[in-house]
Amino acid sequence: MIASPVLALFLAIIAAVNCKASKPNFIFIITDDQDLLLDSVNYQASVQKQFAQEGTWFKKHFCTVSLCCPSRVSLLTGKAAHNTNVTDVAAPYGGYPRFVEEGFNDKYLPVWLQDAGYNTYYTGKMMNGHSTTTYDNPRINGWNGSDFLIDPGTYVFYNSTMARNHEPFRNLPGEYSTDLVAAAANGFLDEAISAAQQRPFFLGVAPIAPHSETITNPRPARFLPPVPAKRHEGLFANATVPRTPGFNPTIPGTVSYFKKLRQLNVSEIDYNDDWYRKRLQSLQAVDELIDGIIERLEARPEVLDNTYLIYTTDNGFHIGQHRLPPGKSCGIEEDVNIPFFIRGPGVLKGAIQTIPSSHTDIVPTLFKLAGIPLRDDFDGEPIPVTADLLDASEKSEHINIEFWGDYLVEGNVFYGQAYLSNNTYKTVRVVGEEYDLSYTVWCTNEHELYDLSNDPYQLQNLPSSSQSHQSINGWSVARLKSRLDALLLTLKRCKGRVCTKPWETLHPQRNVKNLKDAMHQRYDIFYEGKQRKVTFDECAPGQVLSVEGALEPISWQEEWDAWSWAT
Repeated sequence: MIASPVLALFLAIIAAVNCKASKPNFIFIITDDQDLLLDSVNYQASVQKQFAQEGTWFKKHFCTVSLCCPSRVSLLTGKAAHNTNVTDVAAPYGGYPRFVEEGFNDKYLPVWLQDAGYNTYYTGKMMNGHSTTTYDNPRINGWNGSDFLIDPGTYVFYNSTMARNHEPFRNLPGEYSTDLVAAAANGFLDEAISAAQQRPFFLGVAPIAPHSETITNPRPARFLPPVPAKRHEGLFANATVPRTPGFNPTIPGTVSYFKKLRQLNVSEIDYNDDWYRKRLQSLQAVDELIDGIIERLEARPEVLDNTYLIYTTDNGFHIGQHRLPPGKSCGIEEDVNIPFFIRGPGVLKGAIQTIPSSHTDIVPTLFKLAGIPLRDDFDGEPIPVTADLLDASEKSEHINIEFWGDYLVEGNVFYGQAYLSNNTYKTVRVVGEEYDLSYTVWCTNEHELYDLSNDPYQLQNLPSSSQSHQSINGWSVARLKSRLDALLLTLKRCKGRVCTKPWETLHPQRNVKNLKDAMHQRYDIFYEGKQRKVTFDECAPGQVLSVEGALEPISWQEEWDAWSWAT
């Protein structure tokens, strides 16, 4: 008979092994600059079969900053860009060196997952500025196995540069970038599956498609259309950018540089259509990558049944909408509303959700699924991705979006223009059962308010003089704008719970939980007469708080109860 202390130790070991094995695995596939609203996912048979049919599609998922590096840092940390202070793709406000400088090499997703008993793997693009001169100064932490695309070859489809584990970087001319990432992902997945009974795993897979082919040396950078694999050239020969009402509209925008954009001419539209087709073609290799991963998992059904697979991108993309040349970085829906699919244990199949979510919610979601306690400094909250989480969900209805600096024009060689200035802005998206709103304050102190329920292409800026008489949900534009401005101000410098529950800051009594509650007439004096406003003193290239006006809101007080005065 086994002595009781020995038996206790034996049972504890068995319990620990079972606990580790019961934690779910994660495979996270992230493309680069993929649109949702230009229909690219409709050209991906594997995304439709393996994700839309086998999982849930969150159609109101947003990036919180529409630019590669800051978006990826927010995604990996669960923090808004104003808290990571990584707000650009390069120094002094962004890039991998800034990520390290801000201390995140020791405080981000893979490090936390390893602490929770996970094996972690990653291949493809990590972030801008992760280059031949910085990749080992210092090495990025948190990965049991890695094979990174690094600059200056990150965006060169047939001449990539990669750095595997702790080996020196290598140049790979003549080999197609997405195929290299797929091969590395399959190798890491084989390794992860072989150890899955002992340790759960996280595998990040980050091909660069459908990003533009970007030549960074010599400067200035040249942005060219993406390059498909040779086997996919010529596909979708008749595809064109969707001719929605927002494509090359006859009426210009009403704020910042949007007011000055002329309509695109025929040659520019033809160029944009060719760019669009090459984006679709480049995504076909991503579909093949997905098929390879699924085939390996299907060969081990016990692993597949315990694995969550996510498909998303870092930010969206526009081509011709609002008269814009190809690019991202704007607060328009094409740039911020992005693909997000998930499948796995407890996830509804073939389902569509319109609950708003964002990239700052992804790490909290993985923690929730893995049974890891949430961190107090997360600026996001778990997305209700499973049926159980959906039943218990109190997910917030707002998304905080922000940007600093210029808008880089992709296709700059063709258009002869490198950037558009005055592109710093703060935006809040509010998606409720009765409203779908986008409110923006620009660094020029111009305002935008769109009712996306009735104006999905953002063509009618309601604060403009010709539209200000309209109402939304029975609310005047002025009253609604005052609430949204206060919400945006609360989110401007929010941290932790203030980011997810901003109405508690505005109403400490906690009797206001959403926009509809805040629209009560009793709060009119508070919002329209007492509250500070979102303003800028100038358009700075990065987060410079001294020029961003008020940083904190005022909380409501009983003596400002306009309803009790009126009654």
